[in-house]
Amino acid sequence: MGLVIIFGLVTLLAAIGAFTALKNKNLLGAFWGIASFAVFGWFTVMTVIHSGFPTGTH
Repeated sequence: MGLVIIFGLVTLLAAIGAFTALKNKNLLGAFWGIASFAVFGWFTVMTVIHSGFPTGTH
């Protein structure tokens, strides 16, 4: 279940990196940021669908 959290954090960081690269007109960095966002975002969605959202222990 921790995999969902890690994939989600990487997806958020890739989105931030892609936005920063676009703002700085760094096209290669923006390409890799958007590609990372797409791949890890897909992994996040598929992991949530397959394994479910992590719940806290009570």
